[in-house]
Amino acid sequence: MRHAPFVVLTFLFAVAGGCSVNTARVETTPWGTVDGATARRYTLRNEQGMEVVLSDYGAMVTSVRVPDRDGRTVDVVLGFDTVEEYPEKSQYFGCSVGRVGNRIAGGTFELEGETYELARNNAPNHLHGGERGFDKHVWEATELFTTKGPGIRFTRTSPDGEEGYPGTLAAEVVYLLTEKNELIIEMTATADAATPCNLVHHTYWNLGGHDSGSILDHLLVVGAQRYTPVDATLIPTGELAPVEGTALDFRVAKPIGRDMDAFPASDDGPGGFDHNFCIDGTPGEFRDVVMLGDPGTGITMTIASDQPGLQFYTGNFLNGMLGKSGAVYERNNGVCLETQAWPDAINHQGEPEWPDVVLQPDGTYRHIMVHRFTTR
Repeated sequence: MRHAPFVVLTFLFAVAGGCSVNTARVETTPWGTVDGATARRYTLRNEQGMEVVLSDYGAMVTSVRVPDRDGRTVDVVLGFDTVEEYPEKSQYFGCSVGRVGNRIAGGTFELEGETYELARNNAPNHLHGGERGFDKHVWEATELFTTKGPGIRFTRTSPDGEEGYPGTLAAEVVYLLTEKNELIIEMTATADAATPCNLVHHTYWNLGGHDSGSILDHLLVVGAQRYTPVDATLIPTGELAPVEGTALDFRVAKPIGRDMDAFPASDDGPGGFDHNFCIDGTPGEFRDVVMLGDPGTGITMTIASDQPGLQFYTGNFLNGMLGKSGAVYERNNGVCLETQAWPDAINHQGEPEWPDVVLQPDGTYRHIMVHRFTTR
């Protein structure tokens, strides 16, 4: 059942080959200074005309260029020209989020009899690791050359007490680019004490091109029959509700904007989608999760992952900021499709069906996602 919806969008966006290039497979360039540290960019290329640009600042993606139906190369990722713009202007563009992505209610949780207080940087809640989460650090970088393709390994150690979290956590994010036009992202972590861990990748996608405007006409399919309803501060209520009969029913391909009026602007926020889907299948099982397609360029992206959830966010707080090459990013000019554990799961420990986000010192956190790009 969970695979059936993907047939619909696959029919609309059939696979076609891209143009061939013969260029350097990895290129490293300096990219300025942030918080007193030197940041660098790393460019991965394959022979199909796809290019991925990464940075050690935030272990992030700054550009993904893929061929469209006519062989024209399109940058499908929102971002900025300089690293200095990211700390103040970015809304988590392209970064690796941690120690816990998404929200923790009230900025507090209990673990092994202790209560922990975190920054309420999305008042009244904690968001994406706090005031200076993983996205605001320069990571260590190592070039990789694998049988699947070139890549970069980013690593950093989060000390005990950083942003209020217990235990020292060693995190690793690996990006690989394959000759099948796949961007593979694998996140792992270990810790010396029990601690929450939910690492999240946070790219804003626009398959018409980062400078092409609204994503509301993009077609979306999500392999989920349920979602987690939220309160006015976007914290899950604890209910697992069916998508059937709601604006969140994307089991069959439809334009993102078709039913978005169900979440209008109000005093609580700008409206739009910012919801977690409970992905069909067994958590830990690698399967297709979501498919996104742009009718204009013919580019489609399928994400497969092993995670239990997917945060679907339509760039509701984009505010006219100046982006790459003079592009202006307005509301709904990008969409985030974040595979993850469910929001605020740390405050639902032991509840039926809720994922366990506590990383024990004898365990390893793993999160893999594969972004496959094709054209019709």
